[in-house]
Amino acid sequence: MPSFDISSEVNWQEVDNAINQATKELGQRFDFKGVKSEIKLDQKAKTITLWCSEEGKLEAVNDILQSKLVKRGISLLSLEYKDVENAFGQSSRQTIIVQAGISKEKGKEIIASLKETKIKVNAQIQDEQVRVSGKNRDDLQAAIAHLRSQSDTLKVPMQFGNFRD
Repeated sequence: MPSFDISSEVNWQEVDNAINQATKELGQRFDFKGVKSEIKLDQKAKTITLWCSEEGKLEAVNDILQSKLVKRGISLLSLEYKDVENAFGQSSRQTIIVQAGISKEKGKEIIASLKETKIKVNAQIQDEQVRVSGKNRDDLQAAIAHLRSQSDTLKVPMQFGNFRD
């Protein structure tokens, strides 16, 4: 029975490269002269921390980081932003959680989306991915096309792999 896997992986080396490029650009930009800013990656906790000594500049730091991530092929859908916190003095901090893998809740949303289409496929959650199987290849390709069109509403960057006949 043909099947494929839906996963949501993040290339951590590319994330690290994007953060290094953003840090370098922050050091060179004229509007950041005299402003202390920092971008830290914690791969184990799957978080990125943005810190800036001026409250208004934190959004600019975020924009720079986002542009570098997009250029490196990292989907912005894999970023979950927490609230901006006031740090000491006038500085502010924001934590960004990098979603690597499909959570059980998102997996259930993907399965529900597939069931709504009435395509004859079965989907099941396996660890941090979803396996979709069906009787023929055309149904699986229709399921992939549907999920690609729904990626904005599901808010999950999806990669389709391990296609087997």
